[in-house]
Amino acid sequence: MELLPQLQKPNMHFPTLLTFATLAPLLLSLSTARAEDTPAAEPFEIQLVDSETGRGVPLVELTTVDQRRFYTDSAGRVAFHEPGLMNQRVFFQVRSHGYTFPKDGFGIRGRALDVKPGGTAALQVERLNIAQRLYRVTGAGIYRDSVLLGHPTPLANPLLNAKVTGSDSVMTAVYRGKLYWFWGDTNRPAYPLGNFHVPGATSQLPSRGGLDPAEGVELSYFVGEDGFAKETCRMEGEGPTWITWLAAVTDDEGQEQLLAGYVKIRNPLQVYRRGVARFDDAEQSFRHVADFEDGSRGHTQGHTFRYRSDGKDYIYFGWPFPLVRAPAHAEQLIDPGSYETFTCLQPGSDIRDVQLDRHEDGRLRYDWKRNTPPVGPKEQNDLVERGLAQPDELLLQLRDVETDKPIYGHAGSVYFNEFRNRWVMIVCELGGTSQLGEIWYAEADTPVGPWAYARKVVTHDQYSFYNPKQHPEFDQDGGRLIYFEGTYTHSFSGNPVQTPLYDYNQTMYRLDLTDPRMVLPVPVYRYTREQSPGHYATRAMLPGDAAEREIDFFALDQPGQGAQPVVMTADGPEAGRLRCVDAAQVEASSDDVAFYAMPPGAEAISPALVPLFEYLASDGQPPRYTTDDAWSQPGYERSPKPVCLVWRTGMRPSLLEQLVHFASGPGAAP
Repeated sequence: MELLPQLQKPNMHFPTLLTFATLAPLLLSLSTARAEDTPAAEPFEIQLVDSETGRGVPLVELTTVDQRRFYTDSAGRVAFHEPGLMNQRVFFQVRSHGYTFPKDGFGIRGRALDVKPGGTAALQVERLNIAQRLYRVTGAGIYRDSVLLGHPTPLANPLLNAKVTGSDSVMTAVYRGKLYWFWGDTNRPAYPLGNFHVPGATSQLPSRGGLDPAEGVELSYFVGEDGFAKETCRMEGEGPTWITWLAAVTDDEGQEQLLAGYVKIRNPLQVYRRGVARFDDAEQSFRHVADFEDGSRGHTQGHTFRYRSDGKDYIYFGWPFPLVRAPAHAEQLIDPGSYETFTCLQPGSDIRDVQLDRHEDGRLRYDWKRNTPPVGPKEQNDLVERGLAQPDELLLQLRDVETDKPIYGHAGSVYFNEFRNRWVMIVCELGGTSQLGEIWYAEADTPVGPWAYARKVVTHDQYSFYNPKQHPEFDQDGGRLIYFEGTYTHSFSGNPVQTPLYDYNQTMYRLDLTDPRMVLPVPVYRYTREQSPGHYATRAMLPGDAAEREIDFFALDQPGQGAQPVVMTADGPEAGRLRCVDAAQVEASSDDVAFYAMPPGAEAISPALVPLFEYLASDGQPPRYTTDDAWSQPGYERSPKPVCLVWRTGMRPSLLEQLVHFASGPGAAP
């Protein structure tokens, strides 16, 4: 060996002269090193799957006894390749937001696996969330572990796309046949500071050859010369540029334009400039077209949708409640004077100097008004705390369907859903079980409400998932399946530990509206038909000639939660009376189902459940039904027992009447 003579030279800097006898044991130990102490030829595959669907679950944390942490990729896989732990029995604790794993005899949620190069293991997690987590939309390493394990992936760039490692919240719009995406501040690998002026991308719509949204989103970024996602909205002034809304509309010449509202930001998160920009297709970037003065009533934020009201098309802005609108026309979207708000303030007044708009009899008046700010959740709370208004006369009444506790809607989106034939909201709660990590689903018969009862569909353990955005373009099976994403980040959560790869990125969820838990209370209308008053039905069961609608209470429009059918007797001496019956009685009868409710003796499943009282008239007039046990009118007498248990409205009748009127009626569709 050439090594030994070199080691024995006098000028070598060793404390003692090495001889063959002293070196031999070292050489022998190197040649007989154990295989498990050297890098494995292949990783060990661990996949975490949903116990209900069998699909891989992203964002599951696996932790070894010595606190090495691994996170499943978008296919639910971990490529485990740890020198020293191969060919060993290794225990992995299993943890994931909204999912759970069985405990062992000591109460530890995890499993010991025999880790071998090239081996595989599949573990099942139980989903607690109603919504199903699907994949990460942005960032690096979306399918990192699948690639390491040699599995195919649905994305052309499964590891790094346009050098984007993290992106804040998204705005999207369908423009010229494609889906356009624009994000907030975005990170890159080369330096901690990235793109603060709105990166963008396009994708093909699923209906036009794009990926199945269950599999992923193939993003084609607008990139700069360095290959990084380029700035598409750098506006004059210091600090970042943020997009606050996005809408595709036509101009006076009938040409489609993509417009965006934007703000300029100074630290600490201070907005000092507002404006509107138009997308330049050739330059693949936005150009400033109009300034909105500071405090302008016209400037707003939110995810947009188009809705026709009173014979006119409007763009509505939902953040999450769609209380601001403007005519769906390019020239009017850049005119601050064209914007209207659905508000209870006097026209032209200011939230800092509140002047409520009341009728002569004291009833609060909501209407679409120009040059007047909306009243959001914070402003509503201020009005109540200052004694200027009562909670039940204010518009925003979103509550937990299980506990009846108020939900502070922070941000979200609203779109019409064909499957439910209602407007649906995906909304982030402020100050829930996590500060900004709880996502709720709600429904309403009109864009402005009544938004009453909501169900939590996603939860996070001390982590944020803010600014959720539903993608109506991804709806499947007639709207039965809906898709939404949000920003997964430790920001504002109080959690100092950032999830590798996932933090500050967008994660996609899918929600199945046929899940029994998604049956929510909806308005029940008392209406007149063919000059015959006293009929009751939910929107789904309203006849086309229903008139003079009023919302009296909430119930279900389909079976669920132990509810039974409530039918209205069609004819005979009992005509017009409501009866709570079982399903078999409905099948054997010609009576129409008006709604579904809890039987009168049922255990209350929510504090919001109240008895529905029946009042019979002595002169042959139709019976009257109400949740008000003190209701009184000459000639009427209350029946001894309530008909059923229904959900209270939580709102004054005068407010509910205005909601029906200003949204073109409960039967209106977009």
